[in-house]
Amino acid sequence: MSLIESIALAGGLAWASGLRLYLVVFLAGALSHFGYLQLPDSLAVLRHPLVIGVASVMAVAELVADKVPAFDSLWDGFQTFIRIPAGALLAAFALGDADPAWMVAAGLVGGTITAGTHFAKAGSRLAINTSPEPFSNWLASFGEEGMVLGGLWAMLAAPWLFLGLLVLFLLLAGFLLVRLGAFLGRLFGRV
Repeated sequence: MSLIESIALAGGLAWASGLRLYLVVFLAGALSHFGYLQLPDSLAVLRHPLVIGVASVMAVAELVADKVPAFDSLWDGFQTFIRIPAGALLAAFALGDADPAWMVAAGLVGGTITAGTHFAKAGSRLAINTSPEPFSNWLASFGEEGMVLGGLWAMLAAPWLFLGLLVLFLLLAGFLLVRLGAFLGRLFGRV
């Protein structure tokens, strides 16, 4: 695996984990198990049938939980403590047998990417949940799943393109987080 592919894998796993951790673990493990994705030995555990099975059950649970208005925000709050460290570990281990300093750096950057993605997702969902109808929530949820599938495809098919899109996404997420802060300030200012 080339350096750019390893960086794209680290960034892709970290980014997608902020949206759908269990789907990411399931897809990476299943694709690797069936020979469609070459994972470094440090991530070989994702190929194990037990990991694939548990990740698939949790992915289905998250798929359902994420469609229920208000409960999705509770789910995201709980997942904050799982997604961010898992995204950091996936990013670090995506570099394989690289120098440990590079792996720690990848974990730090990966955790930051996962956190930014997770908080942008959770914050936008919090804003969406102020709407009384469930359709916008469902649309956002399916959109997130589509982004994960498309992002992982781009990560594998065109690593340079994926990295460019990742930078654009992170800029947009930063903008959304600033807007979310203003929204929450107005929301709690009324209470």
